[in-house]
Amino acid sequence: MSWINESGPARDVVITSRIRLARNIASIPFPTVMQPQHAAQVAEKIRKSLHKKAVDSGSLFTFVYIRDVPEIERQILVEKHLASRDLMESPDISAILLDSQEKIVVMVNEEDHIRMQCILPGFQLKEAWEKLNQVDNMIEEKVEYAFHEQLGYLTCCPTNVGTGLRSSVMMHLPALTANKQMNAILQTISKVGLTARGIYGEGSEALGSIYQISNQITLGPSEEELIDNLIIITKQIMEKERIARKALHKTGGMQFEDSLWRAYGVLQNARVLELKEFMIYISQMRLGVSMGLIPYLTLEDVDGLMTAGQPAGVMRKVGRTLEGIEVDIARAEVIREALDEIIKSKKNR
Repeated sequence: MSWINESGPARDVVITSRIRLARNIASIPFPTVMQPQHAAQVAEKIRKSLHKKAVDSGSLFTFVYIRDVPEIERQILVEKHLASRDLMESPDISAILLDSQEKIVVMVNEEDHIRMQCILPGFQLKEAWEKLNQVDNMIEEKVEYAFHEQLGYLTCCPTNVGTGLRSSVMMHLPALTANKQMNAILQTISKVGLTARGIYGEGSEALGSIYQISNQITLGPSEEELIDNLIIITKQIMEKERIARKALHKTGGMQFEDSLWRAYGVLQNARVLELKEFMIYISQMRLGVSMGLIPYLTLEDVDGLMTAGQPAGVMRKVGRTLEGIEVDIARAEVIREALDEIIKSKKNR
């Protein structure tokens, strides 16, 4: 079961929790200087470590080279936050190991030899760390990592040296965005070693009031200390967002509810939906569902629709490559039909 379809704690504000580890193999040149034959060695070592092996949930890993993944499916992996855009830029040498539940991913020959991550629904940072630590140990039983006694794990980018760990939460913060409190929050978290990015990570926009908040520091504190720091800050932001939502509802009253229902109505009836516009409306509808103001839909339903409405998700649904306004027309149709199907199934129960 994908994280999209599974419930999780505090999912009204925290969409996902993710732990990522960066590792390199000691005996092989780093990706910045390695040759194609070195990349092949890395891929084979990691394949032997995990292919067809199970983690604690019994979910098996499957190994595949990116060059063997169809273009649309590559983009689906990015849109579901299972792989990075960087991984897709070198399809001839990069590979991926994905467990059957789509929660644990090992990217091979990205910026580092190994970029592994665990992504879980809701606020589950410690649980994600426990699962990923098992996978890290499974690989380390078979390969020797590049490690320095004083510095820790060695990585291509100095900002990852040390633990090599990035802990992050993807948060839906529409009320704090509407109240224009986000700039102050972003300035505050930067002072405690955290940073915020958009929905698809570094360099991306916070479409739909969705922010990825993660640790900046990897050297010095332990993995547990880095995660605990993010947990503390996430709880504070979560409380602020919930208070802001109640305040918006109290001051806005029926007009506030109307704005959420209008978003729902647009998604049910629109014939053309541009991506940014879609993300605004799906964000408002998600807010309505999370506050119990819009019936029948669950947060899992809404997050599934959000993924289905991304460009590759739309093209997969229609079964062909689309360009320009074709994508926007198809997106509107895909969302209309999906919403209609969800509502009908809930009403018939």
